[in-house]
Amino acid sequence: MIFERDNWQEIFATIRKNKLRTFLTMLGVFWGIFMLVIMLGSGNGLRNGILNGFAGTATNSFFVWAQQTTKPYKGMKPSRFFNYNLADAEALKQLPELDVVSPLNQLGGYGGGNNVVRGLKTAAFQTEACYPNIRLISDVLMGKGRFINDLDIKEKRKICVVGPRVVEVLFKPGETVIGEYIRINGVYFKIVGVTAPRAGGNDGQEQVQKINIPFTTFQNAFNYGDVIGWFAIKSKDGIPAKLSEEKVIAMLKERHKIAPDDLKAIGHWNMEIEFKKLSGLFLGIEVLVWIVGIGTLLAGVIGISNIMLIVVKERTKEIGVKRALGAVPSQIIGQIVLEAIFLTSISGYFGLVIGIGLLEALDSAIGNSGEMFTNPTVDLSVAIKALSVLILSGAFAGLIPASKAVAIKPVEALRTE
Repeated sequence: MIFERDNWQEIFATIRKNKLRTFLTMLGVFWGIFMLVIMLGSGNGLRNGILNGFAGTATNSFFVWAQQTTKPYKGMKPSRFFNYNLADAEALKQLPELDVVSPLNQLGGYGGGNNVVRGLKTAAFQTEACYPNIRLISDVLMGKGRFINDLDIKEKRKICVVGPRVVEVLFKPGETVIGEYIRINGVYFKIVGVTAPRAGGNDGQEQVQKINIPFTTFQNAFNYGDVIGWFAIKSKDGIPAKLSEEKVIAMLKERHKIAPDDLKAIGHWNMEIEFKKLSGLFLGIEVLVWIVGIGTLLAGVIGISNIMLIVVKERTKEIGVKRALGAVPSQIIGQIVLEAIFLTSISGYFGLVIGIGLLEALDSAIGNSGEMFTNPTVDLSVAIKALSVLILSGAFAGLIPASKAVAIKPVEALRTE
């Protein structure tokens, strides 16, 4: 049936006879598959841009920091300020649900800048005190030199690791960076490493203009004692971060005499919960896109089905002749369905190709500049799914007209003018 020359000659003859009608009919299917591809690609671009904000940070991690208490407890008044300390860190490490506990400190508060000097150049950059294990939670890419190690912590070395933006501001192009000194709040630190920028993510943007120093050095140099600003914590694989977070908060409340029902005393942010929220949101968007796209495609398919009914009506006598000459119903059905599949596939193919081409052009135009929208493309599996929808749609479009054609009695068809 597919390879019979006569069938294809009839199909092309019908198309040539009704060019405008055929074009307008195919336009509906073209637009349906085109819009499906564009919406899927745009959804992927939005998802990639948003999820890039999580890039480089373990999705089973969470962060906790101290805030002001809001309720009295065990003789303690509300509105009390408190700080975490090294003893808290050691206690948290005993929780079996936790994989990594990394204390952190920062000069100037969250997002605050500090006076950083090199020679005659002065700038404001965030200075963060950390342990080497922070890289197990928030990945730090190195461009030159090395990151903070355990020996730096043990010996309280006055060394630092700087971001590319720090180098750009304080050094001339081509100038040696590793081994040079910078002064932070009056204390000199030797640069042992320069981080590399990471595409996407708020953490990646912060890292390019951040200065990391050993936690123990920070305590001594800036007289912080055993105070800890906040904790970055990673749950063990297979253990929900939400469960680990609840146990950490309960332990910290008990250690600092905070009411169990005081929900504001301990600030916290759970990467796993936020990641799951966004993943669920984009799954819903993808399902909605498929529903809308297939609905639009079916509208075009219904148009083809209606046109095929007209074609059957116009070729009633021809169908009668074929039946009179011995054509079986399956041949008549196959001819009509083949024509519907052909029209649907051709128009759908062009819609698919042009849609993917437009997404590729958009991706090239955006490049690496897009933060909230990046890589708006569709993968091969989506193209295969779309092609499958096309073939099924084409077959569906031809079934009703084909059934009507078979129902025509040869004698009645021959009498038709």
